[in-house]
Amino acid sequence: MSSRYRGYSLKSDFRIGKGKGLADEVYRLTLQIPEGRVSTYGAIATALRKERASRAVGMALHLNTDSPRIPCHRVVYHDGRVGGYAKGIEMKTRLLRKECIAVKGDRIQNFEEMLFIDFV
Repeated sequence: MSSRYRGYSLKSDFRIGKGKGLADEVYRLTLQIPEGRVSTYGAIATALRKERASRAVGMALHLNTDSPRIPCHRVVYHDGRVGGYAKGIEMKTRLLRKECIAVKGDRIQNFEEMLFIDFV
């Protein structure tokens, strides 16, 4: 893997556990998503004031070693598709359904009602 991802340095910008890197900020916001709700990679990027960084948010979540405490399974695509998950899409779907989030095929049902964007 390259030492850079979408303009972010994997060594400095994705620092994990130091409280300063992009990944730590993504995890802080991801912890705010309530059980039974979902958010999007883009909503997290917007909350970070890095609107174009949704793919970097996805990379940070892919690097999450503290799942499910940091509930990266609650982050989905902007159109309600479940999206990827390091432990497999079937596991992500199972975790979402366990939280009473309806998934049909690869999409969140009632997506607009399930969407959480009120990050602080």
